[in-house]
Amino acid sequence: MGERDNFLQEVTKMCNEAKELPDDKLLFTYNGLLYPTIMCRPATFQALKSFEAREDDLLVVTYPKCGSNWTLQLLGHMVKCVYNKEIQPTSQRRIEFGAPDKFQKLKEESSPRILSTHLLYDNIPKTFFAKKVKILMVSRNPKDTAVSLFHFYNNNPVLPKCSSWDTFFQDFMTGKVIWGSYFDHALEWNKHIDDERILIVTFEEMKKDLEAAVKKISNFYGFNLTEEQIQQITEKGTFKSMKEKSKETHGEIGNIFFRKGDVGDWKNHFSEAQSQEVDAKFEECLAGTKLGEKLNYNAYCKM
Repeated sequence: MGERDNFLQEVTKMCNEAKELPDDKLLFTYNGLLYPTIMCRPATFQALKSFEAREDDLLVVTYPKCGSNWTLQLLGHMVKCVYNKEIQPTSQRRIEFGAPDKFQKLKEESSPRILSTHLLYDNIPKTFFAKKVKILMVSRNPKDTAVSLFHFYNNNPVLPKCSSWDTFFQDFMTGKVIWGSYFDHALEWNKHIDDERILIVTFEEMKKDLEAAVKKISNFYGFNLTEEQIQQITEKGTFKSMKEKSKETHGEIGNIFFRKGDVGDWKNHFSEAQSQEVDAKFEECLAGTKLGEKLNYNAYCKM
């Protein structure tokens, strides 16, 4: 059985496990943050402390619903071009997912390994910084992130259903959602935006000019891709293309991970008061910061 078959089998198993749990048991708290019970385990967080990174690991960091699955597939295409190594989608790639025995499998995997996480900067194992691993961080405007996460809750069997958008919105603003506060996540990464081993790109710039984003990412990782390879990766890596192939790559949950991928969908959900609340929070936390500038808030988040 291949890695993709194992992954699809794993997904089916997790969905079935989730059906056996009541909504109030689908999340658990670890060090003050919420995590999905089916995907994460306290024992895995403990084992993660002794995980050994490699200098040539490729680590993708995002807050949930900011483009991690999209970016992972783009990186997979790049690695195939450069190393002729097939990278299949698997939850093992997200370092905080799965059971502790996953780390033995990752230890046996050939380099380069593509890894990902939703963790805050300070919760990422220190081994990644000690080994000077290059980190690609993908950010997205907070309003579209909130809407995408709301639909993710309601469409994903491993997460509890939300009674209403208004209720979810308040949970999002107070950080009572999986992996905690969007703004805490953004603030931590903004502190390290000038680190030469960290590249921050935005969901919006990938949507606007994917070819330019592919070039930027490949240059950051030192991939010597030809113009033809960049063009091929761009064509395979459009959100539309990945959504069309999502059943093949992610099985029945593909449509959950690749729902819309739009910029500006928040306008179909936000009230004026909610929009102003996020505006005020952004002003308080990120206005005047380098990450705030990269997010181009006025262009993407004003009514």
